[in-house]
Amino acid sequence: MIPAPSNKFKNPRAKYGFKGRTCSIAGVGSYVPERVLTNSDLEKLVETSDEWITTRTGIKERRIAAEDEYTSDLAAEAARRAMTDAGVGPEDIDLIIVATITPDMPFPATACIVQQKIGAVNAAAFDLEAACSGFIYAMEIGQQFIMSRTYDNVLIMGAEKLSSIMDWQDRNTCVLFGDGAGAAVLQNRPQAHGLLTACMGADGSKAGLLNMPGGGSLNPATHETVDARLHYLRMNGKETFKNAVNAMTKAATEALQRCEIGIEQISCIISHQANLRIIDAVGQRINAEKQKFYVNLEKYGNTSAASVAIALDEAVRLERIKRGDLVLMTAFGAGLTWAAAVIEW
Repeated sequence: MIPAPSNKFKNPRAKYGFKGRTCSIAGVGSYVPERVLTNSDLEKLVETSDEWITTRTGIKERRIAAEDEYTSDLAAEAARRAMTDAGVGPEDIDLIIVATITPDMPFPATACIVQQKIGAVNAAAFDLEAACSGFIYAMEIGQQFIMSRTYDNVLIMGAEKLSSIMDWQDRNTCVLFGDGAGAAVLQNRPQAHGLLTACMGADGSKAGLLNMPGGGSLNPATHETVDARLHYLRMNGKETFKNAVNAMTKAATEALQRCEIGIEQISCIISHQANLRIIDAVGQRINAEKQKFYVNLEKYGNTSAASVAIALDEAVRLERIKRGDLVLMTAFGAGLTWAAAVIEW
């Protein structure tokens, strides 16, 4: 039974006669590799400068995984920390969802590899690909299993080893991205509203703006595709920027409207950490005060699906988010995909 709504907001599911369980984040965790790659370090690799990167993106450094450290390793460590925070053991996990665009391999799913590494012997597992929107997508999908009473403990992760698909000769992209992982355990908490709403969208007509052309059935690996550098990330930065601002603004606005709340009622905003100018532009469009945004972009760069998850974990640790707060999340990624969610913490 859903608790009576507080006077902070309207639970958008109530108008649909929803009688299922609510879904809350019971624990969070994150992990980033030890190696730090600074803007000064990048000056030695490509024609760029600390001043150029900082003024255009807000990024000062990013983390790079070791050669023998894979996406599943990053995800597994974040998962262990989230499970500890939630007070659950590996055997309690019913389902694992890993959002990533850099799986250990095309198949099997990285989620299955994580399952083995953390000892979650009772869990089903699958991967989800929605690029930088992946963690919010995973949260909404995981919620469905909690609400329907199919599962009690769902472990979701956003994890990326983007350094493995970077073209270190392309100064426009290699300065932007980093490696890392974030995780959350989803449960029903009878006295909490939890995830109030999530809005997701996509526009496949613009898939060419941000992609990795090689490695799939369209361009399977050959000497020609390798020589053409098709197995690296490619991005039209100007168009991606414009679409990111528009899509995240639209999604955030829709999520707030569904809950019938104003931006002034939001305590903390966790935005995808891609570019400080994007975050500022979204903030201006939704009339949000700058101090409401939690930003760690300068330390990690764009970690794609891990971005929102890492920022959420840090914001909780730093007590930027407290019990009862309303939190707004918003993200945008290749696909094109976008998503936003409102949570009562």
